[in-house]
Amino acid sequence: MKILIIGGNGTIGKVLTKKLSEKHELIIAGRNTGDIQVDIANSNSIRKMFDQIGAVDAIVCAAGEAKWDYFDTLSEDDFYIGLKSKLMGQIMLVKIGKEYLNKGGSITLTTGVLADDPVPMTTSAAMVNGAIHSFVKAAVLELEDIRLNVVSSGLVMDAAKKYEDYFPGHNPIPMPKVVNGYMKSVEGKINGEIIRIYE
Repeated sequence: MKILIIGGNGTIGKVLTKKLSEKHELIIAGRNTGDIQVDIANSNSIRKMFDQIGAVDAIVCAAGEAKWDYFDTLSEDDFYIGLKSKLMGQIMLVKIGKEYLNKGGSITLTTGVLADDPVPMTTSAAMVNGAIHSFVKAAVLELEDIRLNVVSSGLVMDAAKKYEDYFPGHNPIPMPKVVNGYMKSVEGKINGEIIRIYE
């Protein structure tokens, strides 16, 4: 398969890229690195990327920003960071990307445990993660000949040292388990699933 991975050089993306490259042809996209550059918060940038790469068999997004801060401190503009990037960025990847997806192809989005088990300072991130879950469940009712899923992981072990103070009592998830969630979506046949990897 020809697979586009957005965020392929990130914490999860680089491990997923290594695994998928064993069997598939990959195109790595990132804001500043990769085979092609894209800003998912800008739909024109998304369209330009797809115009350059053409048709693909699968799209994986392991990118998207959201502001972490206390609710009382978050400004309206802070909320729009997550809304424009992680939420609308991934929604527009589906809306535009489906036009470039070969029949029977798949799109895999990324959220995280905050959708179901938030911690302090994550109001914005939890909000957009939960919205993506609802989006996937609704969008698949209208999508034909393609699959759409989302991988929602707990705190990955590779980032545990950096973020463990934010997630007291959370069990770090081994990276191979997280990667397998993406493999299930890309190489499997499931559709409309929230692939939760929380323990």
